[in-house]
Amino acid sequence: MGGSDSDPDGLHAQAVADLIPIVRRVVGGRVGGHPAAEDLVQETLTRVLAASATIEPGMLEPYAIVTARNVVASMWRDEDRKRRNQHRAVDLTEPESPEARIVLDEEQGAMAQALGRLTDRERQTLLAHEVAGTDTRTLAQESGSTAGAVAAQLNRTRARLRVEYLLAARQVEPPTDRCRPVLIALSSADQRRQREVGAAQHLLECEVCAELSQPLLERGQPRDDTLRIPIAADPDIVAARTAARRLASSLSFGPTDLTVIATAVSEVCRNIVRFAGSGEVVVELLDTPRRGLQVVARDAGPGIGDVDAAMTDGFSTYGGLGLGLPGVRRLMDEFAVVSEPGHGTTVTMTKWERNDHG
Repeated sequence: MGGSDSDPDGLHAQAVADLIPIVRRVVGGRVGGHPAAEDLVQETLTRVLAASATIEPGMLEPYAIVTARNVVASMWRDEDRKRRNQHRAVDLTEPESPEARIVLDEEQGAMAQALGRLTDRERQTLLAHEVAGTDTRTLAQESGSTAGAVAAQLNRTRARLRVEYLLAARQVEPPTDRCRPVLIALSSADQRRQREVGAAQHLLECEVCAELSQPLLERGQPRDDTLRIPIAADPDIVAARTAARRLASSLSFGPTDLTVIATAVSEVCRNIVRFAGSGEVVVELLDTPRRGLQVVARDAGPGIGDVDAAMTDGFSTYGGLGLGLPGVRRLMDEFAVVSEPGHGTTVTMTKWERNDHG
């Protein structure tokens, strides 16, 4: 693999880029020539890259295969749901307060159930630290331990709690004795433990753990208000898509909007790589006072000779499965293209939080 030990992000991106042929084979084998095939590939790569820092290197390929299967399955489920609900006059994507109350009650019930699965010592220490605010030094003095040992115990407890919450929320029981150790190793991002429990092979063999592994591995990615991502090759497309989705998730966007944003970013980045060779994408949170996410994609390439024609459905200068600029415009709330032949192109697009629309 390319990259350097001093550039772990580059190593992760290159490792994920190396998986592109495998992911395309898995997706192609399940959806054939479906128009969304390339987006499914990009979505898979986005999820794998988001989790790559917490996955033992040898696990990337099996994790990518499992992720591709899950992404395709999610698409088929979404399409089936749309078919079944297309006769409804009410948009079911925005639940009213009674339904929201039910969801909240279910989440609280799952958390209570998860806490009940911890040992008394785990539960008492966690609640003392998280709820009462007792620091690790004080907890160590009370238990005759050390602050470092208490901190390590808290990390293990949080990892287990995340697993137990997912199991309770989804109302599933691990089918084998290997499942919980594997899931906890993934939740704690403990690569040594992942190797010890054979997590890579287990994810390929166990559908339950394969599905639960994604939220455990994708959690807790760092965010800033503004991100700049240089774009010059396929790994950069994956990195930009991941960064945009990660930043957008700090707002109240739902899963559908997050996918829409990631897809739009992926498309404009592919245009930079194909037509300009290099450029950059700037992703920024907005609060003006409407809250949203703005993406600005710039390049110094050959530019677009006829912007109006490029914004016409069906216009394409290549034969790929991409959405094209018209498709991206439909995905986003605001969209603008400025281009001068010989001097490059700038695409600016914005997605606003739904609850901020007037």
